Amino acid sequence: MKKVAFYTLGCKLNFSETSSISRMFEERSFEKVDFTDRADVYVINTCSVTDNADKKCRKVVKEALKHSPGAFIVIMGCYAQLKPKEISEIPGVDAVLGASEKFRLFDVLGNFEKSSAPIVYNSPINEVRDFNNAFSLNDRTRTFLKVQDGCDYSCTFCTIPLARGSSRSATIDSVLNDVETIAKTGVKEIVLTGVNIGDFGIVDGFRNESFFGLIQKLDNFDGIDRFRISSIEPNLLSNEIISFVASSEKFVHHFHIPLQSGSNKTLRAMRRRYLKELYEERVTSIKALMPDCCIGVDVIVGFPGETNQDFLETYSFLNDLEVSYLHVFTYSERDNTIAAEMGSKVPDSERAKRSKMLHILSDKKKRAFYETQIGKEAEVLFENDVENGIMFGFTRNYIKVAAKYDPLLVNEIKIVKLSGVSADGYMEVVEIDSEILIHS
Repeated sequence: MKKVAFYTLGCKLNFSETSSISRMFEERSFEKVDFTDRADVYVINTCSVTDNADKKCRKVVKEALKHSPGAFIVIMGCYAQLKPKEISEIPGVDAVLGASEKFRLFDVLGNFEKSSAPIVYNSPINEVRDFNNAFSLNDRTRTFLKVQDGCDYSCTFCTIPLARGSSRSATIDSVLNDVETIAKTGVKEIVLTGVNIGDFGIVDGFRNESFFGLIQKLDNFDGIDRFRISSIEPNLLSNEIISFVASSEKFVHHFHIPLQSGSNKTLRAMRRRYLKELYEERVTSIKALMPDCCIGVDVIVGFPGETNQDFLETYSFLNDLEVSYLHVFTYSERDNTIAAEMGSKVPDSERAKRSKMLHILSDKKKRAFYETQIGKEAEVLFENDVENGIMFGFTRNYIKVAAKYDPLLVNEIKIVKLSGVSADGYMEVVEIDSEILIHS
């Protein structure tokens, strides 16, 4: 039996696809092993959003060959679509698969036999039309379910449309079939993922369904306790969706909404499809209906032309906004994007300074949000995530909770009483299902 190991860079969508591809190997009698276990085949799923994609890819390949010098190395994913020649020149790489080919790797690579030169299969991105269903299993307690892929937006900083192609979706029926399969494994929470999931509904080039229609159907599914929306654009997060989530027993009170900048000047330069007033309106609507809702924010610092005043406008906007945490990205130039050709570059030192300021603000926001929950009861789904005898889980509104490890709690939903915020930034509990915990 041949062995295969995987390494994934990037987002939840990449993790869902890696997991599905790993099951393809297992169906063909490969044994899935840890990265260090001398695998015969290594599959590395790459990302184009994270910084230093080339450096990270080279390092992972080098480590794989250190563990298994004769292994067959496959590179796939967004970076592989954008830079196939560059990747093929990395020492030790045997195959590079683009967006259209990664789900057909057994068709194009056969028995994974090494050749004298790396094999590159990389169709032009405008030819990528198919939607490939994917979901993660056995990696975490929660499952990441891919419902949408690609993007039709043209943000000036982003390479995703070049790496994943145009927007396309699963059908509602196929999503329900995947959910039924997932439910049979005992999973209790599904996270809906995609590049632009609010744009769900485009199948074979035609829009016949909608994201709102999808969540209505999922809300009636009996085999899953929780559904979580991974990330949704503010212009696609309608009041209809907000009201629905507020009244749903299945969809949790947690939204992650990309902002990118609190300066309208910068938002226009980014070609975002909203201004900060709309963003503020969405946050206000959410909090009016769901006061305990957790709201996460993506924000980019150091975009070309972002003055110190623009940044301070963003900082002030976020400081005053009732959000719970920030995902801060330091802008970095990407080939073949409009932003990379813009003038008025922000010095790296200034980018780092602004990033640090927003990271500190994020920590303050998160702690302030957690402190509003002290003394409250909450449902926690405990995960198989254990450190030094402590296990972790998440409430419906995405608060990370810690408790003494108990194997009986894994993948169980329990009512806990939240007692305080630890120095490490998670919530502690004083009781589980009304049983008072005794601390030594």
